[in-house]
Amino acid sequence: MLVTDFDYELPEELIAQQPPPERSGARMLLVDRDTGDWQDSAFAHFPEQLREGDLLVLNNSRVIPARLFGRRVDAASGAEHTGRVEVFLTTLREEWVWEALVRPGRKMHAGTQLVFGNGELRAEVLDRGDFGERTLRFAPVPDFFAALEALGRIPLPPYIHRGEQDADSDRERYQTVFARDRGSVAAPTAGLHFTPEILERIRQRGVEVAYVTLHVGLGTFQPVRVEKLEDIHLHTERYTLPEETAHALNAARRDGRRVVAAGTTTVRTLEHCARQGEEFTPHAGSTNIFISPGFTFRAANALLTNFHLPQSTLLMLVSALAGRDHVLAAYRHAVAERYRFFSYGDCMFLS
Repeated sequence: MLVTDFDYELPEELIAQQPPPERSGARMLLVDRDTGDWQDSAFAHFPEQLREGDLLVLNNSRVIPARLFGRRVDAASGAEHTGRVEVFLTTLREEWVWEALVRPGRKMHAGTQLVFGNGELRAEVLDRGDFGERTLRFAPVPDFFAALEALGRIPLPPYIHRGEQDADSDRERYQTVFARDRGSVAAPTAGLHFTPEILERIRQRGVEVAYVTLHVGLGTFQPVRVEKLEDIHLHTERYTLPEETAHALNAARRDGRRVVAAGTTTVRTLEHCARQGEEFTPHAGSTNIFISPGFTFRAANALLTNFHLPQSTLLMLVSALAGRDHVLAAYRHAVAERYRFFSYGDCMFLS
């Protein structure tokens, strides 16, 4: 298959620039995976779409303020250059070492020194990647993430046009209410719709709720640069499957109960873990699993997800679960009905 097989027309004005006034206020398109039939609804009614005994799995990764603005430092004299440098942290490789996008990049050679704030953070460029990425080693500090919270900005997606300034509300709204483990540079956006009240209604229906962690990295921002699906290789992302979630997944499988994944990041984590052995076992690791039509699902039976970019790997994943023709037809309906698209937009439930 070709990447262009997953294209659709999207008017730019349908790309949500702000979250809905209320977290749970999004519209929701219900899609039958088998027939492709759809029905317009609202996320406030999502609990009623779940069945007693379902296992709902959420990604509890926490978004870090990964955009930093700093200055270059002359290695010989220690003098700071006046030009500003933007650093977008994308993936933690090891302690103090991050993959990052850096602008302007032409002067960011190995050995370049960077300083942020009043020196609270300092870094050295180690090397560069194939598409302009840089590897940075930060100087150890007592609490790196505390310094990042003070100096960094929320890394809103490039299709949200705020210039350089994120809104104060983004620190709360571009974060799920159940976010816990720090490490993502983009929100698991299907989870943004949930509120404590919605989660309580879900539990009252006899639905079990469990969590995985997948730290969303650079791949969610980068366009697909090849023509054929077989040539796609995703960036590696770190994940954790907790003990209680592994037990819940094994029990649901034994009992024949439905596993409902909230978000494509949750699906990728579950499907990667389902291929590590006959049963789910608690562990942490990394994955670059790519899911496209023809994929055999071993864990997820239903999916809550936002609407994704044309020709994106996330749209390919959704098409693998519900069929490309069904998904693209549903997207055309969503466009015609003026649904709001992407991170701060509306959602769909494929069951």
